[in-house]
Amino acid sequence: MNRPIRRSTITRRTALKRGLLGVAGLTLAKSWRVWAAPAIKPTVAAPAGKAKAVIQIWMWGGPSHLDTFDPKPDAGSDYCGPLNKPIATNIDGIQVGELLPLLAKQADKYSIIRSMTHGVNAHETASYIVQTGRQPGRLVFPCVGAVVSMFKGYDHGYKGLVPPYIVLTEPQGRFSEAGFLGQRYKPFATGGDPNRQPFAVEGIVAEGISDERQRSRRELLHSLDTLGKAMPTNEQFSRLDRCEANAYDLVFGDARKLFELDSEKDDVREQYGRNTFGQSCLIARRLVEAGVPYVTINYKGWDTHKQHFETMRRKLPEMDKGMAALLQDLAGRSLLDRTIVWWGGEFGRTPRVQWDSPWNGGRGHYGKCFSAVLAGGGFKGGRVVGASDATGENVAERPVWPRDLIASLYERLGIDPEGPMPNARGLDIKVMPAAEAGEESGGLLAELV
Repeated sequence: MNRPIRRSTITRRTALKRGLLGVAGLTLAKSWRVWAAPAIKPTVAAPAGKAKAVIQIWMWGGPSHLDTFDPKPDAGSDYCGPLNKPIATNIDGIQVGELLPLLAKQADKYSIIRSMTHGVNAHETASYIVQTGRQPGRLVFPCVGAVVSMFKGYDHGYKGLVPPYIVLTEPQGRFSEAGFLGQRYKPFATGGDPNRQPFAVEGIVAEGISDERQRSRRELLHSLDTLGKAMPTNEQFSRLDRCEANAYDLVFGDARKLFELDSEKDDVREQYGRNTFGQSCLIARRLVEAGVPYVTINYKGWDTHKQHFETMRRKLPEMDKGMAALLQDLAGRSLLDRTIVWWGGEFGRTPRVQWDSPWNGGRGHYGKCFSAVLAGGGFKGGRVVGASDATGENVAERPVWPRDLIASLYERLGIDPEGPMPNARGLDIKVMPAAEAGEESGGLLAELV
């Protein structure tokens, strides 16, 4: 029996996907389709703000406040363990953990909030609260990065070479960052490792594929584009063309250079630390210098349930070097005044050390009292806001909820916390309103502005 021969046809959409997959990765193609989609435009102009950008150092897993910015040497070994020798900073009366000597010299540039609180010990819920300022409910609200990318990104004249919201290097993965704002406002996660050569940024650098091979794939793609040539005025095809052009600009244009650290002097790279975190800090500086409004460094490794102090002796010097270099470099380039550096995680760690097996000197999740750090962008340095009690277990003075910090951050960026939150659903929602009935708030961080 003779069977009909099926001819293989390639649609323009399929060809485009295949071409971009060979060039810059299907993920990037999808991302550019998102960013080319219709925008949600704020209807009210934002007030002028001193800050233009944010570098968020997200301490994924939750860092210990006692071992970093709220040491308690008098609490005894059950609380401070072997890290019982805090060091003085360059600001009288402020001490930090003994493994942060470089940051101790930079304390005039940052302020410490020692009374952060929300009381939640679950990673997902705590991450959502700290990054949105909202309690979980029917709606999934956008995180700070998504909100900033809406108010400071393409909708407001952003003409940067890369998307306005970047995550180095892995997505945070705890919740949908864009929330109800939609996919357009999700971050572009680079993937790769900036401490490796090359830094294989997803969709920009493909290991093992030369530029010549990528260009030849583009030529093949265009040679197959018979349908597009037959319908040159079709808006959907035009949108895909714009996506392709943007993707290739990343691959071959100046955008790619933002992620190439070869142009940096060796001593600068050494100052940041030749590790993933240190080089991520250096990339973050380059991105804000190029005008990117929001960069998150997703710094993993802080969920220290077991052998906590062994991990701290390895991780804290790495953090100290990278973060101190970032603050110094931003200040030296006159970027710190317009760049907020926000350090913190979803919660702290249990002040009382869990010495028994299987923890063997670990610290658990602790959302009742923890610390955060703010620098630059109009926030004063050399200050301490709030206080914890003698063991770091409870807020003793001036509780600060995530909504308070986020609303203060928005004000520094010129985003009105009480202003409307634009959204495609037509919901009547404010950006970060004052606490309503049943919600807790300590108010804006007036001490730092």
